[in-house]
Amino acid sequence: MTFDRSLKIAPSILSADFADFGREIRAIEAQGADWVHIDVMDGHFVPNLTFGPPAVKAFRPHVKTVMDVHLMISPVDAYIDAYADAGADILTAHIEAGPHIHRTLQAIRAAGMKAGVALNPGTPADAVADLMDVADMVLVMTVNPGFGGQKFIDMTAKIRRVRELIGDRDIHIQVDGGVDPVTAPLVAQAGADVLVAGSAVFRGGSVDKADVYGANMAAIRKSVAG
Repeated sequence: MTFDRSLKIAPSILSADFADFGREIRAIEAQGADWVHIDVMDGHFVPNLTFGPPAVKAFRPHVKTVMDVHLMISPVDAYIDAYADAGADILTAHIEAGPHIHRTLQAIRAAGMKAGVALNPGTPADAVADLMDVADMVLVMTVNPGFGGQKFIDMTAKIRRVRELIGDRDIHIQVDGGVDPVTAPLVAQAGADVLVAGSAVFRGGSVDKADVYGANMAAIRKSVAG
């Protein structure tokens, strides 16, 4: 992966048709998705269950862009190699998921993936201040994790602070939660460059009406461009 800070849209397949993931992934990529975002939930760290390593491995052949895997699980370290084997390009762990996040990020990189660190809404930006040399991405949650389709929580001040902490390092800022054409400009202006969007991308479309996905992503891009 070559680093660049241009705006990227990463549709969350949590909002896709669960019976047709392969075609859904190919459809969103054909319509302009930059990354494919996969939300892994364990029913322990968050109140929901979604995908494990076998499912992520099954998605991999369909993903031609970047497979962005967001772990909402605890513990993390025991599963890092499994997600590397499944083909994740980026693996993001929550700072709240365990006591040794620095070690976790080092282990993710050692397994050959880019390392992301996620912050829940209640966790301050400065919690990642000492992780800048082991992180490739900071994910600022704009909802409390666990469910799709939630209302956006304004974290623009936190995003700006994360951007200050990053300085000139090649670190992405990703935002996940309630991103749509109304909220996307707020987070982009604050410094985010990777926007995760679920319902805002998939709403109204299907694999047989994939142009709707493209139109939804175009609306987000247009809102950011002004």
